[in-house]
Amino acid sequence: MSGPRIYLDHNATTPLDPGARAAMLPFLGESFGNPSSVHAAGRVARDAVEAARAEVAALLGGRPEEIIFVSGGTEADNLALRAGVRLALETGRAPHLVTSPLEHPAVRETAAALGREGVEVSLVPVDRRGRIDPADVSRLVRRNTALVSIQAANHEIGNLYPMAEISAIAHERGALLHCDAVQAAGKVPLVDLAGGPDLVSVSAHKLYGPKGAGALYVRRDLRLTPLFAGGHQERGRRPGTENVAALVGFGAAAARARRDLAADATRIASLRARLEGALLALPGAWLNGDPDPAGRLPGTLNVGFDGALGELCLINLDLVGVCVSTGAACSSGSLDPSPVLLALGQSPREAAAAVRFSLGRGTTAEDIEEVARLLPAILERVRSLAPLPG
Repeated sequence: MSGPRIYLDHNATTPLDPGARAAMLPFLGESFGNPSSVHAAGRVARDAVEAARAEVAALLGGRPEEIIFVSGGTEADNLALRAGVRLALETGRAPHLVTSPLEHPAVRETAAALGREGVEVSLVPVDRRGRIDPADVSRLVRRNTALVSIQAANHEIGNLYPMAEISAIAHERGALLHCDAVQAAGKVPLVDLAGGPDLVSVSAHKLYGPKGAGALYVRRDLRLTPLFAGGHQERGRRPGTENVAALVGFGAAAARARRDLAADATRIASLRARLEGALLALPGAWLNGDPDPAGRLPGTLNVGFDGALGELCLINLDLVGVCVSTGAACSSGSLDPSPVLLALGQSPREAAAAVRFSLGRGTTAEDIEEVARLLPAILERVRSLAPLPG
C-alpha cells in the first residue's frame, strides 16, 4: 500500500496544500538567497518572508511586526513561557505561572521545567468533560502571576476554551496571557488579538503548511528576550537564518485557511457528527470531551471503547489503511495513559481505551462510512484477543 486509504489523524499533521507546495518550489531552487543579504537575491527572499509574515498575521488578526517566525509550535510555546517568566524576574517579582493539566507537552513540560527552576506553578482544575471554568482561573491568578498559559483548543479531545474571558481575568491582575493556538488556528476563528492574548503559538503543519515552520505572535508593546543568541533575525528576537521555503509555504497555507475557514469547518463538522453518531451507537462506547459539538474543534472526535485497548484498535485500523491516533503525536510510542484523559479523572483503564479521530479537508463521506463499517469487527477482535483488565 503506497499510503493510507483513509487519513483521520489531522491533529497530528496535515497534508501539504498544493498551493503551498507550488509557492515553496522557487525557494528550493533558483530563489535561494539569504533574506539577511542586501543584494537582489537576498531582497527577493526577504520580500517573500515578509509577505508570509503578513499572511500569518492576518490569520491571527495581528500585525506583521508582531509575528516571530520559529521552527514550530514547540519552540513558540517554550519561548512564550520562558519570556513571560523572565519579564517578571526583571521587575523583581517572584514569578507565578498558571496553566492547565490539559496542555500540550510543549507547554506542560516547559512549565514543569520552570517549576524545577523555582517558578511557582498552579494548575487550573478541569471537569470530567475537560472543560475549564474561568472562575477557577480567576481564583488562581494573583498579583504576582507573571503568565497564564491556556490552549485555545485541546489536541486530544478537541475542547475549545473561553480565551476572551480568561484574557480579561489575566489582564485585570496584571498578568500576561499565552494561548497555544496550534490546534485552533485555521480551524476556528480566533479571538481578536486586540485586548486578547499577549502571546499566541501557531504551527504551519497543522494547517496544511510544511513541517519545520511556526510562529509566535507577540503583542507589539511587549519586550521579549530570545531563547538563543547569535543573530539579528526576526528583529533580534529569534536568531538564525530563516527557512524561507517553509515560511513561504506557511504564508500560502495561512492565506487559504483564512479564506476557506468557514466552509471547511461547516463541512468537516457535519462529517464528524456522522462519525460520532455511528461510533457512539456501538456497545460500550463513550465520548471524551465536551458533549456540546460546538464546544469542540469541528474535526476532532475522541471516543473510548470499553474493554478495547486503543493502541490495538489503532494498529488494526492501520492494517486496513485507516490512520488514527490515541493521543498527541509527540507522545507516540509511549504506553503510558494519556495525561489529558487522566486529568479528566479517568482511570488508567478508561484512558487506555481511547481513540482519537481527527478529520480534515480531504475527509469524505465515504471515508466516514467505511470507518463506521470496519470498526465493529475490529473492536470484537481486539476485545477477544487482548481484553483490558477490569
